[in-house]
Amino acid sequence: MQYAKVDMQAVVCHGPKDYRLQKIERPLARRNELVIKIAACGICASDCKCHSGAAMFWGGEGQESWVKPPVVAGHEFFGYVAEVGEGAEEHFGVKLGDRVIAEQIVPCGKCRFCTSGKYWMCEVHNIFGFQREVADGGMAEYMRIPSNALVHKIPDGITLEDAAIIEPLSCAIHTVNRAEVQLDDVVVIAGAGPLGLFMVQVAKLKTPKKLVVIDLVPERLALALKMGADVAIDPTKEDAKAVVDALTGGYGCDAYIETTGVPMGVTQGLHLIRKLGRFVEFSVFGKETSVDWSIIGDRKELDVRGAHLGPYCYPIAIDLLARGLVTSKGIVTHDFPLEKWEEAFALANSVASIKVLLKPAPDAAATA
Repeated sequence: MQYAKVDMQAVVCHGPKDYRLQKIERPLARRNELVIKIAACGICASDCKCHSGAAMFWGGEGQESWVKPPVVAGHEFFGYVAEVGEGAEEHFGVKLGDRVIAEQIVPCGKCRFCTSGKYWMCEVHNIFGFQREVADGGMAEYMRIPSNALVHKIPDGITLEDAAIIEPLSCAIHTVNRAEVQLDDVVVIAGAGPLGLFMVQVAKLKTPKKLVVIDLVPERLALALKMGADVAIDPTKEDAKAVVDALTGGYGCDAYIETTGVPMGVTQGLHLIRKLGRFVEFSVFGKETSVDWSIIGDRKELDVRGAHLGPYCYPIAIDLLARGLVTSKGIVTHDFPLEKWEEAFALANSVASIKVLLKPAPDAAATA
């Protein structure tokens, strides 16, 4: 598919460090498809790493690139239904003007994972904002939602900022669920970025015995305490192992959730966690990470689990936000128009922000 008609703005990824604000063709809704007017699109750490050229996105020597440019970036989006294709209202259960979000993965519906209900591990694995095989991403004025997307309606009472974080919140819920938090657990969450702070709020709802957060940024640690953490540790100023050992009688934490995206977060966790503990890895790393695997097997017999995307968690995220049990306040720190995407990306890739949103200029479709 080639861009032709010039009638909307979008941030288009052409390659590593080659993103451009362009005028491209506004998409049209085909049968069982929607076109939404984007209200906001968050900038994820994975967007920043993709932009910088991280090997996991673009492939190393002899490896095929996972990203398929040119593609409009962005997977943390929501918007208003601006156009419905034939049969789309019945297909998705929505109507013009509804606020909606589509899950970031567009499952093929045919592979062994999709047909067994594990759609988030789809073998084809098309994700909005990285491949154009299905549809472009949300850093644009409008976006096409294909017929095999998973769409959820957003209640009117949820604020724009809360609606904009449904995707990362869903990922946080899935990650905390993977940790199987128990009432008598000491849980450590490494990293107090957007995902870590959502995990703090979700984990607190599980009422563990103690909830510990580790980060290097004082403002983020303070926010984590405000959101329900019992203990906040800056490992450059305190001995994290000594603190955790003091809380656990020297055994170590029951569950460790890694969301820093840096190798130290992994090795730190292997030392903090108790024998037979649950280690949950969420982060997207910019480079390969090595650890002493004898700790995992011979020394501690750990239960190591991954966490990918937010399967079956979007309705839960929407409900938690609607009930005021989780919030974006303090996490969404900045927003920019599409025209200032470079400034927005630079800020999102720094500790001067937490969550940065891109917000296309509103028009009539947003108030339909």
